[in-house]
Amino acid sequence: MNVPAKLGLYGLGLAVAFAGAMGAGGLVGPLLPDTTEASGHTGHEDTRAADTTAEETPMDGAHTTPSGLQISQDGYTLTPVRTPGRAGEEETLSFRVLGPGGEPVTAFDESHDERMHLIVVGRDMSGYQHVHPEMAQDGTWSIPLELDTPGTYRMFADFVPREHGSGLTLGADLTIAGDQEPQTLPAPARTAEVDGYTVTLDGGLVPGRAGAITLTVTRDGEEVTDLEPYLGAYGHLVALRAGDLAYLHVHPEGEPGDGATEPGPEITFQATAPSTGDYRLFLDFKHGGEVRTAEFTVTADGTNGGSATTEEHTDPEGHAPHSH
Repeated sequence: MNVPAKLGLYGLGLAVAFAGAMGAGGLVGPLLPDTTEASGHTGHEDTRAADTTAEETPMDGAHTTPSGLQISQDGYTLTPVRTPGRAGEEETLSFRVLGPGGEPVTAFDESHDERMHLIVVGRDMSGYQHVHPEMAQDGTWSIPLELDTPGTYRMFADFVPREHGSGLTLGADLTIAGDQEPQTLPAPARTAEVDGYTVTLDGGLVPGRAGAITLTVTRDGEEVTDLEPYLGAYGHLVALRAGDLAYLHVHPEGEPGDGATEPGPEITFQATAPSTGDYRLFLDFKHGGEVRTAEFTVTADGTNGGSATTEEHTDPEGHAPHSH
């Protein structure tokens, strides 16, 4: 795994800024349905970007755009080709990344063992999935995907174009028709339960500066000290800001095989929130050959007191519905 890709895509290390994706680009709303059906799948396509831009003003006064809010950045554009249209059924999600010249990009560098990381989550931050699509020769990325309930979802494509040399995260909305029942954001708490595992959170997000987040994994009251490497790390963390779903994807300090990083029970991250407010954290970890996801709600309020919500969520690798 090369260091530039690691730093570019996820921001591994001592200080990962949530507002790390800078550049021109617009916010994108729900994609319009495509009236053409192919192979029984409902298509949606929209390559437009709105005229407005989303800006953050960090504590140093600089203007930045958080990751995942843009459909275009640095000349690269996320172009959905076909998206699921029915809740509860496995359908194909496919998309392309168009380069500065308007042609599909086909050369990507690996970052954390994959050339493309795709996160899909409801606008209410339920139904999180982290999957890895396959690319055809024409640059079209595709994967079967099942979205359980009607509503609006956000897709995040996280990748490193070879010619660009650093990581980008582009986002677009997907709409599943039907009666929508948005879920309320769970209240903060310090533990999350998933498949008999308990994950405890210490620390939290701090607006404008780096803050430590340590997650400790136990099972039946015993510390888990044999976490398994997954995509080159012992844990993966995605954070989304409530409201606009500004995106952060970080990895823990250290990596398997570096002679210093232990395989649990603790996994520590460093991250900076761009603003006060509520955030949703999704921790992926692998044990017993299966990837699981612990979900938390934290509040960035300047006190380093982020917290977690107790609930259960499973993201098995290689098992239904989809792997991380």
